[in-house]
Amino acid sequence: MNETINREDLYLFQTGKARQAYLTFGCHYQKKTKTHRFTVWAPNAKSVSVVGDFNFWNPLAHPMKGDKDGIYTIEIEGLKKGDLYKYHVEGYDGICRYKSDPFAFYAECRPDTASKVWDFDDFKWSDKRFINQRKKRQALDQPMSIYELHLGTWRMPQEEEREFYNYREIADMLIPYLGEMGYTHVELMPITEYPYDLSWGYQVTGYYGVTSRYGTPEDFNYMINELHKAGISVILDWVPAHFPRDEHGLAMFDGTHIYDHEDPRKGSQPDWGTLLFNYGKPEVQSFLISSAMFFADVYHIDGIRIDAVSAMLYLDFGKQEGEYVPNEDGTNINYEAVDFLRNLNEALRTTHEGFLTIAEESTAYPKVTSDVDDPEGLGFVYKWNMGYMHDTLYYMELDPLYRKDNHGAIIFSMDYAYSENYILPYSHDEVVHGKGSMINKMYGAYDEKFASLRTLYGFTMAHPGKKLLFMGGEFAQFVEWRDKEQLDWFLIDQYEMHDSFHKYVAKLNEIYKSEPALYELDQDPAGFEWCLQRDADHSVVAFIRKNKKGRGRKQQQILCVCNFTPMEWDKYKVPLPKKSKLTKILDSSELDFGGDGDVSESKVSTKRVKVPSEGKKAVYQQAAEISLKPLSVVYYKIEEVETKSRKSVAKKAEPAKKATAKKAEPAKKAAQEKKTEAVKKTVEKKPEVTKKVTKEEAPETKKDTPKKEDIKVTKQTTEKEEEQPKKRTSKTRRTKKNNDQGVK
Repeated sequence: MNETINREDLYLFQTGKARQAYLTFGCHYQKKTKTHRFTVWAPNAKSVSVVGDFNFWNPLAHPMKGDKDGIYTIEIEGLKKGDLYKYHVEGYDGICRYKSDPFAFYAECRPDTASKVWDFDDFKWSDKRFINQRKKRQALDQPMSIYELHLGTWRMPQEEEREFYNYREIADMLIPYLGEMGYTHVELMPITEYPYDLSWGYQVTGYYGVTSRYGTPEDFNYMINELHKAGISVILDWVPAHFPRDEHGLAMFDGTHIYDHEDPRKGSQPDWGTLLFNYGKPEVQSFLISSAMFFADVYHIDGIRIDAVSAMLYLDFGKQEGEYVPNEDGTNINYEAVDFLRNLNEALRTTHEGFLTIAEESTAYPKVTSDVDDPEGLGFVYKWNMGYMHDTLYYMELDPLYRKDNHGAIIFSMDYAYSENYILPYSHDEVVHGKGSMINKMYGAYDEKFASLRTLYGFTMAHPGKKLLFMGGEFAQFVEWRDKEQLDWFLIDQYEMHDSFHKYVAKLNEIYKSEPALYELDQDPAGFEWCLQRDADHSVVAFIRKNKKGRGRKQQQILCVCNFTPMEWDKYKVPLPKKSKLTKILDSSELDFGGDGDVSESKVSTKRVKVPSEGKKAVYQQAAEISLKPLSVVYYKIEEVETKSRKSVAKKAEPAKKATAKKAEPAKKAAQEKKTEAVKKTVEKKPEVTKKVTKEEAPETKKDTPKKEDIKVTKQTTEKEEEQPKKRTSKTRRTKKNNDQGVK
């Protein structure tokens, strides 16, 4: 065997510890010998050779040498970038197959399947600052609004001779759009090489190559670099759960099941018609972990979202009784997959600080998200909250008349919101296969659909958890996603309602990013407080989001109130913990957003209101009276007003009163002395007159005594004053319209 291959690297590969197996396997240019070295793992093959257009696809021209572990290698002179090649593998079963290189960096565009000789040019990256800030940017207490994208159908060329835009062209269109809409992250549906367009990339044959549909590896480098320069993080969909049975791919690579299981009950997924990886083989773990690391190392990817984690974790996923093999202990957990996922997360998160690993996992498997050193956790950073997505869409599809009986669907997510680090996804899976678009899922006529979707998006943006929206959902495309056509961009240009909705989503992102209360404590119960949770009769919910407390800054609070009915609730009482002033920052009924312009109050001050209580003593609390418009969401900034008890006010006033009295004493004394002196002089001069006047004044004093009728009037006035507070109280009673509301 060629000694240029590092034996330590081979050892890591064979023990499942390799993180950069792509440096050993595949096709690599050797500067010293000016040759290209090919290395492949085919432990049970009878023979392997390299074939290509450089040797007229002759299996005898370049036979490879294998070692005892089944690692074959050869160096070939005279090759150039872009030359096509495959491995001709004579399998253990005696069948000869032409296989694409599992470690190829680039390949032909489908339907052709040959790998290409490809040496990475010295691409000049200019995203160092962004990478250095990634740990801070992608911390749990930072905003994350993800735009999920299918590169092939986001925008498509209108010229007949072209099928797709390339990575560079997409980048130049996409970046200003993401900036305009306020997204922080973009998630690309799989771009690893795949043969079948309608699999959308989820049936991978090339785990180290970007698909040639949209250009070259250098074009993809450009795309990532430019996104980073614009401050946008990139997440890739990555598929380590299963792979297709295509002849040129991993299936039966050396005539045996080296990547999957020989037993079809373990090695196949009947629902998808695909094969399942055998995570018990260390070489398979090395192959897959190195693939994810490759995109982080070479392409500067900021995170991966792992598809179908449930299918990896459960041996019986998508299978009937008898179609799977339980563990020796009788359970259905795939312990080998658990081990793989822990190793994967550890490799990515410890090598690249701030790197995101996201699980699409739909079960209650515990501790999917955890620290990488948690022995009981899988080590993911985030998990998609599939329950939230299902419950909220179910609720919004209901006739509002029946929502009060299904109120739990809109509030249940808070019962488990802090059990994992969640992303709230409205992904591509929800707008395909006859499920309908996001706007068409909403109940009601045209205007009601838009109002409902504005309310749902507003509720989601305020709900704890990071956000994800699939393309087209941001301007309420009516048709579901079509995998052969571009989005209906004309809707924004030609229809005011779609244009207004588009602006509304941009405004939501703007508010979300600018208000730490909406994201800093997504994983901490201290960042959320219910105001109204159980008002099912009105289908109203209200809650407060809070940011972190810090020295020298006030804790920000945002009140979110949602009315999920087409009824207006006038002077609706929203209880708040303290006396507050509210200032509105968002109202989905605004004309600019497609609403009717009949909006809730801009500023509200809370009032002290009586609330029902079981005891004899009356209970009071602060409440804001807000006119809730039909199918609407409003956000208010809360400014708490400091209140002082009467006792503390009296105590504070007492010293001031004493000080004032003390200050006035000298002046008062002097005035009294002056008055006494004047009286003395008067008495000395006219003693008889003074006496006479005194006698005459006596009857006048009698005259001033109130008459009976005067006493009666005074008594009536006093009684009226006593009645006044009662009248004011009666003014604060509920209107007939809201008589049943109560304070929840």
